[in-house]
Amino acid sequence: MNTDINQSLAIIKRGADELLVESELVEKFKKGKPLRIKAGFDPTAPDLHLGHTVLINKLRQFQDLGHQVLFLIGDFTGMIGDPTGKSATRPPLTKEQVAENAESYAEQVFKILDKDKTEVVFNSSWLTDLGAAGMLKLSASLTVARMLERDDFSKRFKSNQPIAIHEFMYPLLQGYDSVALEADVELGGTDQKFNLLMGRELQKQAGMEQQCVLTMPLLEGLDGVNKMSKSLGNYIGIDEAPEVIFAKLMSVSDDLMWRYIELLSFESLETIAEWKSVVGAGENPRNIKVRFAQEIVARFHSQAAAEKALQDFQTRAKGGIPDDVPELEVTIEEESIGIAQLLKQIGLVESTSEAMRAIKQGGVKLDSVKVEDRNLQLSKGMTVVAQVGKRKFAKVTLS
Repeated sequence: MNTDINQSLAIIKRGADELLVESELVEKFKKGKPLRIKAGFDPTAPDLHLGHTVLINKLRQFQDLGHQVLFLIGDFTGMIGDPTGKSATRPPLTKEQVAENAESYAEQVFKILDKDKTEVVFNSSWLTDLGAAGMLKLSASLTVARMLERDDFSKRFKSNQPIAIHEFMYPLLQGYDSVALEADVELGGTDQKFNLLMGRELQKQAGMEQQCVLTMPLLEGLDGVNKMSKSLGNYIGIDEAPEVIFAKLMSVSDDLMWRYIELLSFESLETIAEWKSVVGAGENPRNIKVRFAQEIVARFHSQAAAEKALQDFQTRAKGGIPDDVPELEVTIEEESIGIAQLLKQIGLVESTSEAMRAIKQGGVKLDSVKVEDRNLQLSKGMTVVAQVGKRKFAKVTLS
């Protein structure tokens, strides 16, 4: 194996969970042609967050090595809803919702990807034409027993929870995307392994060279427990204001900080090892967190925005939160609680309507960052300093 291939493999495998099959990828590299690298995104939410960028950063690395990215927007499969990891059938999206979310995706993704080496494709282009006969032929590719090998399907089946027939079609359609696109490599989260391998299976049945599969870890959200998700309120959006991104990253626990750095930082492995060494020797991890937060803000905004975000954060830290803030632990029944309900429960407002008014007037902050979303959800495991007006504070831990 030549040095160039060794270097390419080292770059591709950094931060990845699993590469299937490495020897096959080596053979693809040896041909010396640009590979077709596929990753699919169901436009179920219009905003990209740092959890998404773990995979998108890897796509960019493939591009930097000279390969072509197929950024697949699942506008057809999005109307089915990916059942991966779900304990119930997901409601389908309307065509209008899919179109709106897809447009937002396309706008944001080029903050990371090289537009000249990216082909944005929509799987309705070939799946719509598949028709009823094609769907029946595709459904004959796999048995129900094989489908029930999927962990989420198996759990639902054993617990007598309903599984709709169309949900079995999802992995088949995702696999068929790889056939239609003649993908050489497909990327996805670790929870997508079954679906990614389906592409290999259907390519084999079609007499094609099988794609390799690269799975990427799932990034935990700010709570350090659940996968980063906008619906759980534990996310950092790449389109959020610089000071918001900076403050959210500074709120991450010292332990979780290393997980974020390992999956999101572009610093060398040697630099990250040095950071760990100096922290181990007694340096305040906050100093490393500042450098990392500036790196991320600069990536999605600018270096000037990163410097200003740091200044704003330091200013708030000096004059913002008193030393004698009461500390509360709040037990919630669900996985998350709305900001208005929380403020009422901890006594910072008399009613949820008062909380809504305070948010509208800019009088509510979490960790010194102004809350603008009245529907914000806070997840179990999070600890935040809530503030209403200039004098009402509470440090709240949700359990």
